[in-house]
Amino acid sequence: MYKLISLITAFLTIISCSQQKTEQLIDQKIHNIENGLVEFTSPTSLFQADSVDPGDLKTLAERMEHYNVPGVSIAVINDFALEWAKPYGILKAGSDAPATTGSYFQAASTSKLVTAAIILHYVEKGILNLDEDVNNYLKSWHMPENDFTEQQKVTLRLLLTHQAGLPATNFPQQENAGDPTLIKVLKGELPAMNKPAIVEFMPGTKWQYSNLGFVVIQQILEDVISKPFSQIAQETVFEPLGMKNSTFLYPLKQELRAKEAMPHDADGIACEPAMPPTAVAHGGLMTTPSDLAIFTIELMRAYQGLSNRLLSKKTARQMFRKELDLDPRMFGVPISEGLGVMLYGEDENLVFAHPGSNYPGMNCWLIGYPETGRGAIVMTNGEKGEILAMEIISAINREYSRSIDK
Repeated sequence: MYKLISLITAFLTIISCSQQKTEQLIDQKIHNIENGLVEFTSPTSLFQADSVDPGDLKTLAERMEHYNVPGVSIAVINDFALEWAKPYGILKAGSDAPATTGSYFQAASTSKLVTAAIILHYVEKGILNLDEDVNNYLKSWHMPENDFTEQQKVTLRLLLTHQAGLPATNFPQQENAGDPTLIKVLKGELPAMNKPAIVEFMPGTKWQYSNLGFVVIQQILEDVISKPFSQIAQETVFEPLGMKNSTFLYPLKQELRAKEAMPHDADGIACEPAMPPTAVAHGGLMTTPSDLAIFTIELMRAYQGLSNRLLSKKTARQMFRKELDLDPRMFGVPISEGLGVMLYGEDENLVFAHPGSNYPGMNCWLIGYPETGRGAIVMTNGEKGEILAMEIISAINREYSRSIDK
């Protein structure tokens, strides 16, 4: 009995020492990242580690001050698991409410990646088809026909890859006139003041980034599934994956509003959010980096055939398959378009990503390496936070590449 107790004690001691050593290594990585930022000069550093002069290194605190970004929240994925998450700064300038890992940030256009996964989930079930005329699914509203759609119908594949010929537009609305319905947004009717969802060039002939295309996708899902989009996302993605701090419902419930990060302009002055409550599939997700990490891990595990809670291996690989190459002059690097996602590299060097930026000053970056199980999510609440997020991701790349080399 004494020998058994001694063995158990020794075993627990070894586990404790191992855990302590792991925590120390992670703390060192975090320290190196927090003190290893450099001025952003090349988008290549987002996807692969670059070399830097030690004399150019700056701290995260210095860069937050430089860009007038009050709050930052980071989650880092390693070996298909959330390795660490850490918040910095405050939710609103002039307040003392600190950012926490449970603070809600706007995912902005990173929301499109979630929307794309929902579409592919229902494609896999045979409920939707990527190459069907979308008017065969729409009931509450139909895509207006014109000379362009006579030649080529709009499909979900074209919508997901920004090739549907729809306008590039944001979503201004008439002041003091209430919020427009989803149909009025699609029609561009007051109080909505955006361009209507009318095809303006032949679908499939040109890439043109279109938020409006994902509003059409939202209407398709609501018509086919017969539920509000927020409920579809909750039942399809958030609940099954355990994303407890994610919602497409806005404004947030009263009890959650104290956790909401406020947007800030280029001078770091707090502004009121400009989130539309009806058209949300393109950029209306409220979430945390840790929740987006859960989602990113699930996509990467599906890609490896390790999970099928949301997508099968076949469908995940279809999502991350190149649909078209984008003009490298647009982003400064050779980027391809997958199904609702941007791609860089291929095979074992494949990287998927989706940035997001919402007026008047909320930003998000999500990046994943499906072959190695690495990834990062950075969310900020400042107009210049997108540049800061890219500097942070570059620092993460350098640190984790260094760890692999060791």
